Order: sequence, then structure tokens, then C-alpha cells
Amino acid sequence: MVVFTQAQAETVVKTMAKVAIDNEQWFSELDGVMGDGDFGTSLATGFRAILNGWDEFDKSSIGATLLKCATAITANVGGCSGPVWGTLFMRMGMKLRGKTEATLQEVIDGLKSAMEGIMQRGGAHLGDKTLLDALDAIVKSNEASLEAGDDLAATLKKATDAAVEMREISKPWVAKRGRQSFTGDRSAGTYDPGIVAVGEMMKAIQAALS
Repeated sequence: MVVFTQAQAETVVKTMAKVAIDNEQWFSELDGVMGDGDFGTSLATGFRAILNGWDEFDKSSIGATLLKCATAITANVGGCSGPVWGTLFMRMGMKLRGKTEATLQEVIDGLKSAMEGIMQRGGAHLGDKTLLDALDAIVKSNEASLEAGDDLAATLKKATDAAVEMREISKPWVAKRGRQSFTGDRSAGTYDPGIVAVGEMMKAIQAALS
């Protein structure tokens, strides 16, 4: 059975932060094709806030740590990114409150709750060409791994492959939410920066936890 420890959860957050900060310019360039070009900056700002407060965060449980991450992001990032990524951490944190270990099923439940929260906050749905589609690909992959009895390495590989594949699957789609949606059909054939970011984070998480 796949179980994620408190230490692994902390590694995941710090790995996500490194990806966001290291790729700030690239993510903004992707956003600039059809959006306003600030996605990379917003994402990096949120994760820098997490790292800046990291030493003071409550690390008594996975949920407590993730809730502190949510607070750091929402307090420092506006626009679309703050509410979306803040909700992701908040909903995951609420589902894992008090837990120093999380089973794969609990992670799946947390991601599903996060997706529901993001849809409620921003009105996006699956197929709208947002990071929700990448999160859904990870959830479906994790569910398949759970059913197959995969170990951690296989679970991470499948989830990473699914998240990265979604950037190509969704590329022909027309964006229906966010700044890209303002361009209508011209958004078809472009990458959604949020989907790309989730894929890059999953690649880094796979490497960090392997």
C-alpha cells in the first residue's frame, strides 16, 4: 500500500516551489501567448511566500502544513492564481488534517475535494483547458494505480505520465476559462500554462521521491 509520510509531503511542497521559481519566466511566456503573461510571476510569488515562511509553519501534520501553504499563497497572490492554488492547498490540507501519513486513497480524496473547490471558486469545469484537467488526469491515474496495487515508484510514474500527456491532449482545445478564453478559437493549438506547470511539478516530484 502506498503511504505518504510527513517528510515526503514536505518534500513535495518544496519541490513544487522550486519548479515554480525556476520556471517563472517560461511559465509567464506560455501565459503571454494568449493570456496576460503574469502566470509565472504569480505562481513564483506564491511559492516564494511559502518558502519564506517555511521555518515557522506548523509541521505537526500534513494537513497543518498544507493549510499554512494555502494561507501564504492567498495572502500574497491575487488574480486567478491566488484563489486557485490557495484552494488546492486548503482543500488538501482540510482532508489531511491531523494526519502524519496519508494513504493514496486519502490523497485522491484530497485532490477531488481540491478540484471541487476550484470549480466552485472559478466556475471552471473539466474540459475547459485549465489545470483542473491535469489534476483530473492525476486522480484517474492514481485510482488506476490503487486498483492495480502499484508501489510508490509505479504510482508516481503513471501520474507523471498522465499529467505531462494532458498538455498535448488539451493543446487543440479551446480555452473556456481564464485570460486565454478571451481569445476564443485562437486559443486552440496553444498550451495552457497551468497544465504545463502541473506536469513539470509532477516530473520533479517523481524524481524527488524516487
